[in-house]
Amino acid sequence: MRFGPLPLAQAAGAILAHSHETPGGVLRKGHVLTPADLAALAQAGAAEVTVAALDPGDVAEDAAAVRLAGALVPDPEAAGLELTPPVNGRVNLRATRFGILGIDADRVLALNRIDPAITLATLPPHARVTPGALVGTAKIITYAVPEGALARAEAAGRGALRVHPVVHRDAALVMTVVPGQAESLGAKGRRSTAGRLRGLGLALADTREVAHEVGALAEVLGEVAGDIVLILTGSATSDMGDVAPEAVRRAGGQVARFGIPVDPGNLLFHGVLGGRPVIGLPGCARSPALNGADWVLERIACGRIPTAEDIAAMGVGGLLKESAMRGQPREGLPHP
Repeated sequence: MRFGPLPLAQAAGAILAHSHETPGGVLRKGHVLTPADLAALAQAGAAEVTVAALDPGDVAEDAAAVRLAGALVPDPEAAGLELTPPVNGRVNLRATRFGILGIDADRVLALNRIDPAITLATLPPHARVTPGALVGTAKIITYAVPEGALARAEAAGRGALRVHPVVHRDAALVMTVVPGQAESLGAKGRRSTAGRLRGLGLALADTREVAHEVGALAEVLGEVAGDIVLILTGSATSDMGDVAPEAVRRAGGQVARFGIPVDPGNLLFHGVLGGRPVIGLPGCARSPALNGADWVLERIACGRIPTAEDIAAMGVGGLLKESAMRGQPREGLPHP
């Protein structure tokens, strides 16, 4: 592609680089110039015009964006994505279902290394999405790109994006109560949990309150209805042997992990009970603000139980905004 000024006599079929006023109206940038356009420009007093002229083998921006997006998502229905019509060299990718964004980051990196004019920008991996959410945009920066570079980008990025769907229908919330606990804590817990579940297309199927005691909690855990079991304790879980993890084990379940490198939200545990995922929520989950529980719940709702490696990787970017509900702020404490 050649870019720069051309005499009007040589500009037919080229792409206008900048908008121009003419007696017949405005010619917008990106417009392919016709002989009638050139006559109008001459009437307006122009002798030359800045254009992009495609060389043999160049692919125009809209066609290139369509090809790139099509390579990224070869089967939109299976990937849970839809591709928008091209506009100014851009095709947007939007989610068609609840879930989390799956990205082959190596493929995206390889694609973006090929040519500065061929780009893909996405949400972060594992971002929670809802139907209609914009998850990525394929953008051709210049008015055209070489066929060879586009073909390499298509191969590099093929199948790089999909939405992992939510596979569960609902969840139960079991809250423990300690002596002297304010009644408002239960209401906050129910409200924030229901909101989190709605954001994933899940229902809150069952809610129970029980004394903060291993036996009582274990009994209720065996009774509640829901594909996922969430536990929110009146006193924060501080060890694998604390009340809530021990109650899961006493009820016949297993605890896979306690503690995650995300703050707020690090006092979280997860496991399994009777074939159902169990998540012990941190106290900050009573707030709707983003915390580590969101990241774990979102993956589990999509049937993607986080491994130890997955959770370790959450530490990069895991320092989240301070929650107003935090009893012990990260900063502002008196020095010993």
